[in-house]
Amino acid sequence: MTDPTIGSLRVNGATLHYEVRGQGPLLLLIPGGTGGTASFDGIADDLAAEYTVATYDPRGMSRSTLDDPEAEQRVAEHADDAFRVLELMSPNEPARVFGTSSGAIAAMHLLTTHPERVARVVAHEPPLVEVLPDASEHRALIARVKETFRTQGHMPAMAVFAAGLKKDDDTTEPEAEIKLPPQAAARAERTMANLPYFIGHIVPSFMSYIPDIHRLEALSDQLVLACGEDSRGELPYRPAASLAERLGMELQHFPGGHTGLTTHPAEFGELLQKALRA
Repeated sequence: MTDPTIGSLRVNGATLHYEVRGQGPLLLLIPGGTGGTASFDGIADDLAAEYTVATYDPRGMSRSTLDDPEAEQRVAEHADDAFRVLELMSPNEPARVFGTSSGAIAAMHLLTTHPERVARVVAHEPPLVEVLPDASEHRALIARVKETFRTQGHMPAMAVFAAGLKKDDDTTEPEAEIKLPPQAAARAERTMANLPYFIGHIVPSFMSYIPDIHRLEALSDQLVLACGEDSRGELPYRPAASLAERLGMELQHFPGGHTGLTTHPAEFGELLQKALRA
């Protein structure tokens, strides 16, 4: 891998760790879940042949520190962080943005609030459960996760959350299905360290977020909604599929499931480049 240029950016209530590599128009990569900049290790170098690729650890994750570790997290503030990175890296030219999972929610909010700064957003499996007809069931899941986190801690809460994401007829353990590349497996320690913050602060806030569908409809020519081929029927797949139908756009399919970025990096990166150009 090419060594990136590393920096830090002071934002409201936090200091963001960011990394930049390559040259060309700006492509901002926003990680989801417990991931940070390392989420994109498998695709960043290839993308950097065409773009200036910037990514960062979201506030509270890994090396991006919070002034108040217990501060409530809001999608709007995470999206503003992304905007601040854009302003730093590409002040005069609209940028391309890719976000996955919770990072996709931040990317979509960025689009609705600063569309003039974004040439195209590719949103991979944003868990926007409030757009679903059975949203009340998912609110109940979030409530169970919060209560389990409060009474039993982050690992039992994560188990409740993971069970709620699977297909109704799926009894397999996702960990048994996915064999991570060595580089990804080496990130496990940092991922585990981020889990309490993710399950306690990110999940409740991001999965309660209600997108501005009318605004997204007006900006649909700047948006690509994507899902994993292997995610069909799972909770993270359904909101993007539902939203694509409501917005009258084609749903793009990327290799693998919700973590296809990690399990199928070469194919994922290739399709992402096509989606960014379209």
